[in-house]
Amino acid sequence: MKGKILDFNSVSAEGVIAAEDGKRYHFVGGEWKSEGAARAGLLVDFVVDGESAQQLYLDKTIAPVSSRKIAAALLAFFFGGLGAHKFYLGYNKQGIIMLLTFLFGFILLGLPSMAIAIIAFIEFILYITKSDDDFEQSYIVGRRPWF
Repeated sequence: MKGKILDFNSVSAEGVIAAEDGKRYHFVGGEWKSEGAARAGLLVDFVVDGESAQQLYLDKTIAPVSSRKIAAALLAFFFGGLGAHKFYLGYNKQGIIMLLTFLFGFILLGLPSMAIAIIAFIEFILYITKSDDDFEQSYIVGRRPWF
């Protein structure tokens, strides 16, 4: 079964997974079978045993964070004024704000359009300079739409 780690306490080595069946399953750190440490926000594949999860593996069917980070950064650099990187990361409201401000900004001598382009460039720099873990925690798990 697949799910997402909601919480993992590294001190007690216990955590909780929200599974695709809508239930929550508890697990212990000894059941983690993949490289690295278990942490909140990771998508996992596991075996259900009653109310607990066993044999946890990182779900590698999703795109790795680094490829999502690079794609978002490239979209911010080349099409950031249009909000393409926002749409890519799932921030549709913010993407629409950027798109409309950029398109209708030309009515006001292009100043709003230039401001949106500068914001997109700043976000490009932030995406590139963040580590993969920071990027994931900020923009994917934390759902932080701006800077």
